[in-house]
Amino acid sequence: MTKMILMATTALALSAGAAVAQTPPQAPRAAQAEAGQQGVLVFTPDFFADQQPTTALDMVNRVPGFSIVDGDGSRGFEGSVGNVLINGARPASKNDSGSSVLGRTLAANVERIELVRGGAPGIDMQSFAMVVNVITRSQSSQETIVTGNAVLFEGGQDVYGGSIQFTARDGDRTWGFTLSDGLSMSDSNGMGPVIRRDGAGAILRNETFFNDQSGGSQSARVNYASPFLGGKIDLTARYGVNDFGNINLQTAPDIRRESRYGEDGSFGELGVVYTRPLSARLNLETRFIHEFSDFDGVSTSRSTLSGVDSPEQRFESVGESSETILRGLVRFEQSPGLTWETGGEIAYNMLETEQAFSIGGAPVPLPSASVKVEETRGELFGKGTWRVRENLTVEGGLRLEGSTITQSGDADQEKSFFFAKPRLQATWTPMANNQFRLRFEREVGQLDFSDFAASADLEDENVFGGNIDLEPEQRWISELTYERRFMGDGIVSIGLRHDEITDAIDSIPLDAGLSAVGNIGDGTLDQLAVNILVPMDWAGFTGGRLGFRNTWNKTEVTDPTTGERRPISGVRPSQATFTVAQDIASWKLQWGGAWIPLLGQTSFDPDQRFSWRGRDYFELWAEYKPTPTLSIRAQMNIWDNFDQERIAYGNRTTRPVDFIETRQIDPRTFYQIRLRKTF
Repeated sequence: MTKMILMATTALALSAGAAVAQTPPQAPRAAQAEAGQQGVLVFTPDFFADQQPTTALDMVNRVPGFSIVDGDGSRGFEGSVGNVLINGARPASKNDSGSSVLGRTLAANVERIELVRGGAPGIDMQSFAMVVNVITRSQSSQETIVTGNAVLFEGGQDVYGGSIQFTARDGDRTWGFTLSDGLSMSDSNGMGPVIRRDGAGAILRNETFFNDQSGGSQSARVNYASPFLGGKIDLTARYGVNDFGNINLQTAPDIRRESRYGEDGSFGELGVVYTRPLSARLNLETRFIHEFSDFDGVSTSRSTLSGVDSPEQRFESVGESSETILRGLVRFEQSPGLTWETGGEIAYNMLETEQAFSIGGAPVPLPSASVKVEETRGELFGKGTWRVRENLTVEGGLRLEGSTITQSGDADQEKSFFFAKPRLQATWTPMANNQFRLRFEREVGQLDFSDFAASADLEDENVFGGNIDLEPEQRWISELTYERRFMGDGIVSIGLRHDEITDAIDSIPLDAGLSAVGNIGDGTLDQLAVNILVPMDWAGFTGGRLGFRNTWNKTEVTDPTTGERRPISGVRPSQATFTVAQDIASWKLQWGGAWIPLLGQTSFDPDQRFSWRGRDYFELWAEYKPTPTLSIRAQMNIWDNFDQERIAYGNRTTRPVDFIETRQIDPRTFYQIRLRKTF
């Protein structure tokens, strides 16, 4: 459970920060009204002048109603990349994300930013309701961006990082490099009491909990783009190493329970994109991506009770993975209001891993401990974007996907799949600054190859078997969104969504008391998403904005162990965020804050139920820009408590409560400092 919590709470911190960073300045109403009848809003550099942005990333983070998504990292390209385009195209590699490219592009080199809502001719939406298209200037320049970061924890492990980014431009030719020392952190580290009670409420354990972690990565990337053979070629390559480690302790007089996890590895990638006009209205895009990584991890757990050491539990995992993609498409602009696009994608994916579990040095057999998973996949797609009239755009498409997954090692098996994935989206702007977006689409999830192999969470005394019978989860999605823009950069957005889920992925029971990730049947998701941003100049709060956003989720699925209806594991039912921010141009200062009153989620396993809840998460930040080339940002994160509850059952038939364990963690307050200088 530990790794899940770390990812969940770190994602919370990032989303809270983004909610604050998105809040924009007062915009000229005429600029938005001019484009209000269409699906594209244009923001020129003067829109962002009061914020003194250093990079294009600073500018995009202030586009009203938009949040950057860098992609989910799943296999393939179609449907797995982010919502940021640069000059009409996505970066050359999936891992060279849109935010990374924007972060090394100076604001002075941005000509304009287009917010595309619901679709527009010539724009690849990749299933997003909104994307931004950042148009850069063609001019000769050289710039270097040097960034230093520090995260300081009260009573915990401090972490440091930084980067050097160099970019040179000469007309249509650009080249550059990035040297990065990244950091890994969690906002849920801390300490507090751990109490375990039996089913009758009697105390079995009363101990003190402590956890901490550290890690990061070091990498180098090079980029090159140039006119080539009548078109343009974009190249990127990266190589790096990473490490991660954490410790969890439970102590009491004469008691010490310790679990540790450590992992290191390396990664790399190569990306090539070639675009070329074949005629005045016909364009070609070809893309090649190759990514690879390896890892070596060890998880251990040991206990000392009254001076007597228990046998050490040890789980080791070593492996490598890779992905290779070749993709091509042609785009035909039949008219200014009608664009057709067709193409295909082929991919090869591989994960090979070896695991071993032992207690006191004695090996314990596991299902699917040694596994090699390979996938060959092909996809054909076609779509069209039609501006029916000035205020109505319709986008329709169909993707046909076929794949074969082969497993070897402890389990030899081959499965083939075929899915048709239609999509229809309509965008209607009945009057300026009012827009409706309707989407109906079938999405097919990408399997996580690591779920085919065994794994362990020794902190919570769990060892998981691999599942050779996994199948992709499928969803029929119906979504309606209404967006209202007001007072220049104010926005109210309300979205309703319903998913019909087939082969939902959750936790299933295996023999020998093990469990695994598997398909548990059909399910549903009902969702309400609200985003509100209100400029406050009218109330005397000059340059100020107030915001609120939340997504309410209700999910249902049948539990494979109990046969009862329950929520899907890991889906947060609600997480409201309130924000405030202000630009004080005369002081060259911006500040803001976010408050999340309540957050949490629950996961269901055949042998236990795990949930965590957090309350009163606060984030406060300020950024000072004494010169156009220097910025100093400070941030403080505080939250009240982080409570975990684990209910373990005695058996899977009658499910009597074996014990209930609660952890009341007081998360550490931490401070972030960023210094950025451009040359």
